[in-house]
Amino acid sequence: MLADTETGSVIAAAQGGAHWGYRLLPLLALLIPVLYLVQELTIRLALGTGMSYGELVRRRWGPAASRLSAALLLISCLGALATQLGGLAGVGQLFGIPVWRTMCLLCALIFAMVCTGSYRSVERTAICLGVFELAFLAEAWLARPEPGQMLAQLGQLPLGNHDFLLLAAANIGTCIMPWTICYQQSAMLDKGLTLDDLKPARLDTLLGAILCQVITAGILIAAAVAFGQGAGGQSLDAIPEIAGGFTRLLGPAGGKLLFALALSGGALVATIVVCLTSAWTLGELAGQRESLEKRPLEAPWFYGSFAIMLAGTGVLVSSGINLVKLSIATAVANALLLPAMLGGLYWLACRELPPPLRLSRRYRMVLGPILLLLAGFSLYAGMMGSLG
Repeated sequence: MLADTETGSVIAAAQGGAHWGYRLLPLLALLIPVLYLVQELTIRLALGTGMSYGELVRRRWGPAASRLSAALLLISCLGALATQLGGLAGVGQLFGIPVWRTMCLLCALIFAMVCTGSYRSVERTAICLGVFELAFLAEAWLARPEPGQMLAQLGQLPLGNHDFLLLAAANIGTCIMPWTICYQQSAMLDKGLTLDDLKPARLDTLLGAILCQVITAGILIAAAVAFGQGAGGQSLDAIPEIAGGFTRLLGPAGGKLLFALALSGGALVATIVVCLTSAWTLGELAGQRESLEKRPLEAPWFYGSFAIMLAGTGVLVSSGINLVKLSIATAVANALLLPAMLGGLYWLACRELPPPLRLSRRYRMVLGPILLLLAGFSLYAGMMGSLG
């Protein structure tokens, strides 16, 4: 769940705070229960069927549907990975390090860490890195937002404004993402969890959903104070520009360091998650379920896919592409892909779960409209925002 507060979330929330003040905070709060409900379905499917999302799609709808699902997922992963590495390159730029040098170092270190041959060691490393995201909460507190202004803006939701809808779609697309859904289901299988782990897995996911949205709200609040607190505010075109606002709030040394640690923590966790999701997905397409418990020579397809994805995206980031625009475009693309992903997840949960985990009729009647509303608004906001 720490991967959910990644570079894309930071950029979308910072853009939202800079341009619309506190007006997107209600959306961030509403996404907490929805995020939990969606990820909880992956827990049920993983522990109840012993199969990943891709494997269930293949069993239910056949190889063609599986290939289409995997293609859409890999597109989402590619954009997400470029966003994470772009954020880390931006952090390097804050300290005068060239982008290509940052990419070479990061790709080598991440691949070396994954080659340890243990999911648990990778997970522990990722969690330690993700703890630095808490620095965003410190930044929101130190920004000292004005309560009166915050309350006044919470009721001002310009739902007819294309720019507002675009950022709303981006914030949805960086909260509930196709690759986080697939990752959690596959990761539970790689860990070897069983039905005995159901309750702690649910609690872990709930706490993670709350934490990642609170952190995202902290980013938005700090950005609102730093960049103008209102509609028509500043548009941010680069990671150093976003960092500049936090530097103005907290001073040149403290602001830069806190921002660098917080952004790097989320980006590194998300980089690991995205690469693993891509490798697992490609392995499933080849008819092989690979695991981090295997050494590189025992699972060349898995580790080769991981390395190619990481290196290829590092080259893309080094090419000089506008990373903030890429991040927003990726988030909106996720929002546009979300209806198909949520529909597939809900259908599988209704059809594939064994009796102990089967969704009750009442729960289906509540969950279905919630997911439909989320998918519909996500699609509408993404389309209207893009057209505007």
